[in-house]
Amino acid sequence: MSQRTVVITGASDGIGAAAARRLSAGGDRVVVVGRSEAKTRALADELDAPHHLADFADLDQVRRLADELRDAYPRIDVLANNAGGVMGSREVTKDGHEKTLQVNHLGPFLLTRLLLDRLRESRATVINTSSAAARLFGRIDLHDLHNERRYSAQKAYGDGKLANVLFTRELHRRHGDTIATAAFHPGVVATSFATESHSLFRFFYRTPLRRFFMLTPEQGADTLVWLATSTPHEDWTPGAFYEKRRPQQTNPQADDAALAAGLWERSADLVGVAP
Repeated sequence: MSQRTVVITGASDGIGAAAARRLSAGGDRVVVVGRSEAKTRALADELDAPHHLADFADLDQVRRLADELRDAYPRIDVLANNAGGVMGSREVTKDGHEKTLQVNHLGPFLLTRLLLDRLRESRATVINTSSAAARLFGRIDLHDLHNERRYSAQKAYGDGKLANVLFTRELHRRHGDTIATAAFHPGVVATSFATESHSLFRFFYRTPLRRFFMLTPEQGADTLVWLATSTPHEDWTPGAFYEKRRPQQTNPQADDAALAAGLWERSADLVGVAP
């Protein structure tokens, strides 16, 4: 059996880096994608792996990344959409989108959409890193996706993570014949997450006591690695949301099929691709 190609975004740190190390040790060719040139190159050198750079706050960089991946890899067996983050005060990107929504949802949506033909040809698995924040803070309004009326860092992040689950559901509905997809919550992981934010998340993640109640990046990466290495339809059900390798309920909006379809259509319009 030929070596699998696994693309992981947000792989230069945290659970992305931990998953990259485990999958590489298991024999996969891991493609490391990150925003920081120094961190991304360092991990790629450690694993003797190829790497690519992209900041999802700039959709032109996402488009360039998709072109690079299509040119470099005739087959993509796993795409792990792991890049994301929580912001502080409301920001609008050069593309005209609220930054949290773009980094957590629109960027991964665009990358997946631009790679869709390659993913279908490869009968790939697409894994979306979500969060319990989808349940705790998410409330998506298709008429206010950019949270112009009710912005808070927590709500924007919750909306982005809920969008990951809705995207998973709709990707499964539209392309489940050839692509297996899942979303998952890694747990509360002790990483550099939220360090650039001025939200409450920043203080929560910086407390000296975090080592007593947070998971290590290796523990947080476990479900991602399990989804990437096990067999869909046998070991797990595509289109579902997972935590600790088990299907879980999340925000009730995640089960709204009309909302999932509407978010897909709206997202396609926002990033300039055909639905």
